[in-house]
Amino acid sequence: MLPKSVKVVEVGPRDGLQNESEIVPLAAKVALVEQLADAGCSVIETGSFVSPKWVPQMADSAAVFQQIKRKTKVRYTALTPNLRGLEAAIEAQVDEVAIFGAASEAFSQKNINCSIAESLERFLPVIELAQKHHLPVRGYVSCVLGCPYEGYIPPQKVAEVSQQLIDMGCYEVSLGDTIGVGTPIKTQQMLEAVLNKIPEDKLAVHFHDTYGQALANILIALQQGISVVDSAVSGLGGCPYAKGASGNVATEDLVYMLDGMHIETGINLKQLTQAGLKMMQALGRQSNSKVARAITA
Repeated sequence: MLPKSVKVVEVGPRDGLQNESEIVPLAAKVALVEQLADAGCSVIETGSFVSPKWVPQMADSAAVFQQIKRKTKVRYTALTPNLRGLEAAIEAQVDEVAIFGAASEAFSQKNINCSIAESLERFLPVIELAQKHHLPVRGYVSCVLGCPYEGYIPPQKVAEVSQQLIDMGCYEVSLGDTIGVGTPIKTQQMLEAVLNKIPEDKLAVHFHDTYGQALANILIALQQGISVVDSAVSGLGGCPYAKGASGNVATEDLVYMLDGMHIETGINLKQLTQAGLKMMQALGRQSNSKVARAITA
């Protein structure tokens, strides 16, 4: 049974732009967030409060939050990996925060220099402080369908980490195919293991399109009753820890597919495409979205 509507979580301004080698001008970031909101995106991951030493592209996240004209029905969210990040996010008046774990021990060590258990332990004070400020906390799990260092990740491991994030107080867990190696059957096996522990209304999916499998994998998730999907306008993004990992699934391609399936998103495809093209102009390259290329051909 397919969902009647899907909540699209637009991650382009954060997950999409964080790996750009050239610093994206503040004005371009602000314009992107505002145009995405105008196009009907209801959840926009607007920035990340991380060390500028590690992610220089996100150093101006506070300024982005300060300068955007906010729409009342839009949630502007941010990634906050530690207490310092959360405090900065509270000051910037974000609507929701996110923390991230991994289903792969090797990835956790390479990415944040600690084990999965240690990483989750570090998030406890972050969640406690967020709850004190009535801020919803979303959890990300990386490498749910494969790891650049470990290869195969057992579905059971994904289910365990996801369950821990829910138990700690995350209202939703986004399952991320960080390097984009998943295929429909593997996606189904992983989701079945997770759905044994967690109901579908607490799950989201986040697919990178490295091998062109993202839309097929999303269809599997929809068939399993999951109705929250992360995507990035123009297919922005990548993963610095994964060789050849291309961007997120393009929001334009996702919305085109959902429109064609009569599944509501509340997003205007034409306006969304324009927002993506303007950002790609600022970056000086072509959109990764098949739909954007077809519309503008």
